[in-house]
Amino acid sequence: MIKDNQKFLNRLHLVLDMLLFMLSYLEAWTLKFKSSFFVGTQSTLSFRDYMMALIFIVPGYLLLYMAFHLYTAKRVMGRRYEIGELLKANILGVLIFLTVLFVFRQVDFSREMIVIFFVVNCVNGIAMRMLIRLFLRTIRKKGFNQKHILLIGYSRATESFIDRIKANPQWGYLIRGILDDNMERGTTYKEVKVIGRIDNLSVILPENRLDEIAITLGIEEYQNLGKIVAACEKSGVHTKFIPDYNGIIPTKPYTEDLLGLPVINIRYVPLTNTFNAFIKRLMDIIGSLAAIIIALPIMLIVSLLIKATSKGELIFKQERVGLHNKTFNMYKFRSMVVQEVSEEKKEWTTKDDPRVTAIGRFIRKTSIDELPQLFNVLKGDMSLIGPRPERPYFVEKFKEEIPRYMVKHQVRPGLTGWAQVNGYRGDTSIKKRIEYDLYYIENWTIGFDIKIFLMTFLTGFVNKNAY
Repeated sequence: MIKDNQKFLNRLHLVLDMLLFMLSYLEAWTLKFKSSFFVGTQSTLSFRDYMMALIFIVPGYLLLYMAFHLYTAKRVMGRRYEIGELLKANILGVLIFLTVLFVFRQVDFSREMIVIFFVVNCVNGIAMRMLIRLFLRTIRKKGFNQKHILLIGYSRATESFIDRIKANPQWGYLIRGILDDNMERGTTYKEVKVIGRIDNLSVILPENRLDEIAITLGIEEYQNLGKIVAACEKSGVHTKFIPDYNGIIPTKPYTEDLLGLPVINIRYVPLTNTFNAFIKRLMDIIGSLAAIIIALPIMLIVSLLIKATSKGELIFKQERVGLHNKTFNMYKFRSMVVQEVSEEKKEWTTKDDPRVTAIGRFIRKTSIDELPQLFNVLKGDMSLIGPRPERPYFVEKFKEEIPRYMVKHQVRPGLTGWAQVNGYRGDTSIKKRIEYDLYYIENWTIGFDIKIFLMTFLTGFVNKNAY
């Protein structure tokens, strides 16, 4: 069996990266000065002059890669995360390179070649890392390069951890067993057995060659945590803690340091950051203005059709709950016959609902009725991307029935959202919608918003659940 030696793998990775930096740099020089892509390009510096720069480039880029954690274990590091860090390191590297040339007034050194080096190095780096991942996953699936791990405590966290390990054999974890005081010896979960009590830890550790210990105690057993951690650390085996608070903190917690005191926030909401909120609001203003201009002809035609086919106001205003639980009037093109507020049904529209007009059925199905909400976005009541807002009646109902429902009001509601592009629109599972909304709230990035925006167009505006 291949011994899992992270130091050896890191050293190998360092050597491969050093060779890759030199190869990418040589490729960039060849493309710039010797290929047909840049005809007539002449260099005032010699080949040797350009190659001398590698004395600074290679160690500089290695330090950048270390700073961006590109030499940490790849067992559970996400592919997208690794690629993102590699791109950040290369962007910073190019900026430093250009700054140095500017400061030292190296006017003869080709800036185009540096840009080519950036592109080539990124492509080569990503390709090499994907090949390494493929190799490691292949040998781990075959039982090599495994990490042997012992679980202490049987809880929901234990089962969740085992579920993930079993679903991802490429991670290369082999669970040797579980120690627990409350479960009978021999109890099995997905082929992983309870092999003894926690008191047996001092006997089991010296007799078994373990790479890691994972403490997965039930939340009611945390009073023994200090004693167990001390025993694990005495053995010298790497120990990690997988907390059993999944029902309290269902997704990734956000930790902060309060003068040495670790604080775990119940939920991390990126949009509570002032800069993030400013960027998103700026995107909303620019995006809604552009969309209003583009959609103006459609809105004018729909306005004429509504006025010509039914009596009543053109725009329907309905109270919805938005950011920080504050209510606002959400605009829509009127798609139903006019009703008294007291007669309005406290339920969603159903198939063949008699209240919906002929033109209303079409604009609801194609989501054209939502276009006036662009003005809600411009006003600041809504965002282009976010959880869909509900009426106060439903909010009061759902907050009692669905755990964590009210968390969605920590951000502005949106015209479209992560739940909607995944098919949860109209008469669909509200619980599933909340799951997707919470994922969006806790994982917001500008890139995520752009992805949802593009998916909205790719999945289409026609909603089969809109009646």
